[in-house]
Order: sequence, then structure tokens, then C-alpha cells
Amino acid sequence: MSRYYSYLNTAENILQQYRGAEPFAIFIKKFFAAEKKYGSGDRKMISHLCYCYFRTATLFPDIALQEKLVKGLFLCSDQPSDIISLVHPEWVDMLSKSPKEKLEFLACKKNLADIFPFISECSNDINPEAFAISHLSQPDLFIRIRPGFEKLVPEKLEKAGIPFRQINESAIAVANGAKLDNCLQPDREAVIQDLSSQRVGELMQTIKFTENRPVRIWDCCAASGGKSIMAVDLIKNPILTVSDIRESILANLTKRFQAAGITRYHPFKADLTKPEQLPDEQYDLVIADVPCSGSGTWGRTPEQLIYFTLPELAGYVDRQQKIILNAFKKVASAGYFLYITCSVFKNENEEMMAFIQKETNMELVASRLLRGYEEKADSMYMALFKRNL
Repeated sequence: MSRYYSYLNTAENILQQYRGAEPFAIFIKKFFAAEKKYGSGDRKMISHLCYCYFRTATLFPDIALQEKLVKGLFLCSDQPSDIISLVHPEWVDMLSKSPKEKLEFLACKKNLADIFPFISECSNDINPEAFAISHLSQPDLFIRIRPGFEKLVPEKLEKAGIPFRQINESAIAVANGAKLDNCLQPDREAVIQDLSSQRVGELMQTIKFTENRPVRIWDCCAASGGKSIMAVDLIKNPILTVSDIRESILANLTKRFQAAGITRYHPFKADLTKPEQLPDEQYDLVIADVPCSGSGTWGRTPEQLIYFTLPELAGYVDRQQKIILNAFKKVASAGYFLYITCSVFKNENEEMMAFIQKETNMELVASRLLRGYEEKADSMYMALFKRNL
């Protein structure tokens, strides 16, 4: 019994120390590294309590922190909980009820949509309540099977005893924390890639390159290279250029490309808000997965529900516009520009699409908001443009 109260006290202590300056996953890892007394089960439960707090804190702004922890655990749980049984045994029969029923049971004055504090900033295609509710649990972990391994990867998962859900021939969902490295060759056989990110590939495949020569692709905000690996898998005979503002990220990309067997590429570091750092070449496809709020991924990082501020959004929008105005200049005649965010905000999506059309005169080929919350995935936005010059 005292152990469960200790969990609540420790979670409260952690949350009082955390100020949002770094991802909470990194912060709590440092905390446990310094506090060796906690076993793996203890760490798991304390971490879960903290994440439940982040997922639901906007619903209970005016109550004590430990009460927020318990109510957060209640709303995020549908299975028996020893802590709930101990602290509020009268809640146990409600654990299997819907979030709406639970909120009514708690006599909360907020609506479920209030879980996401910036719902008014979201794209019109977002269902406010469904999207908000999705933040009560972490999205699934997805892998994309690379060409040639469609049969092997499911067989390896079955042999390793890892439960999975096959979505299509190349997409598989597994539980977060699944030990995939023990049975798969990362980046060679399969890539860890969110389902919505994989669906960007469907748009890539609609592009018709007319000239009979290698396709020149520039992944201008490449990060660790997931979109680049997908482009190599989906587009025949590419010549790949990748860039990012972070040297450390490009080093990680190099390791991933080596594992993936990709040798035909040119990497370089660049701040694309500065036109003097642009490459000299022109490209048939520029992929711009731009820095953004990440609001479509906050189910994985729910601390952002508390610590993100609207002035930050304005900063992202300004940076995106600068990157767009520079990067699109490197789209060859009859080439394509693929704009991507992992955001649900209109400013970064539909309004940015309109900005691109106005400022570049590129033709909009297709755009789509990927409502990942309907599939236990991240939510994203993509828009494909063609330069007709």
C-alpha cells in the first residue's frame, strides 16, 4: 500500500522539477539515472502517472497535483488499477466506461475537446473531440517493410513472439516498447516510421517523371532520413541529396543510410532560412518536411499540451515561409515540391498551402490532412506542387 503512495509522491516530485525545457522523456531518464533505488516496475508506473498527468492536466486546472495525477490515471486507464483501487475504490467500476462517461462521473466542468488547448487553431477537417480524446493514450509504433522483405518481416515477428497488426503489405503496427532490434535488421529490412508518414509515400508514387534519366531528389529538411529512405524505395533510379541544419542529425542519417544500403547520395549541412546556403543544383523533386509545432504528434509527447505556447507557433510559421521561399527556387522546370508537416494547425497547413501558391505560382497537384488519430497514428499534412516554367 505504501508503495503506491510512494509512486504518487515521486511523480509529484518529478513534475514539480520539470519546466518543459527539454523533452520529458529525456528529463525523466536523467532523473532515474540519478535515483538508482527505483526498479524497472517502479520506473514504469511512475512514468505512466506523469504522462497521464500531462494528457489530462488541462481538464483540471484548479486542483492539487496529486489529485490531478489520480484523475489523469483514471481517465487514461480502462483496466484495473491498484492505485485507483486504493485511493478511490468507488471509481473502479467506471474504469471500463468511455472518456465522456468518466468525465461526467468526475463532474468536470470542462469538455473533452479541452484536452487539446489549441483546438481553435486546428484545421477544419479535424474532429475536435475525437482528436482530443486520442491524446489519452500513446499512438502505436509503426514499421514500414522495405521492398523485398514483405514476407520475411512478418515471419520474423511471429517467430520472435511479437504481436503485430498488419495494415497493408508494407505497414505493420506493434506495441510501443516492442524489442524489434532483436529480430529485425533496422533500416535494411524495415524502417520505424509512423503510419501517416508512410502515407506520404502514396503521394510520392503519383508523381510522373517524364524524362528518361535518374530522378534528382533533394530532401531539404532530412532529419534522420526516413523520407529519403522511402523515396529511394518508391522512386526508380534516384540521385539523392540530403540536408539538415544539425550536424548530429546528419551523422545519424549517415549510419541509417549505411544500414539501408544507400550509397548514392550527397549530404550537406545548411540553414535554409539563409539563401546563401542553398545548393547550386536544380531538382526534379524537393521534399520539404519542415520544422513545425509537431502538434500532430503530441499524443507521444503530451507535455506539449501544457508547455507549448502560441508565440512559438508564429515563430514556426515565419521559419517555414523562409524555407519555402528559398527551397522552391531549386525545383527544376516541371519539377515537384512536396510540403509536409506533422502539425494539425491551420497556420502551418492550409494557410501555408495558400502562401505557397501565392508566392511561388506553383500549381497545387494534391493536398491532404492525414488524420492519424483515427488509426492510432500521428496526424500530418502534405501538399504536392508542380513548377510549370
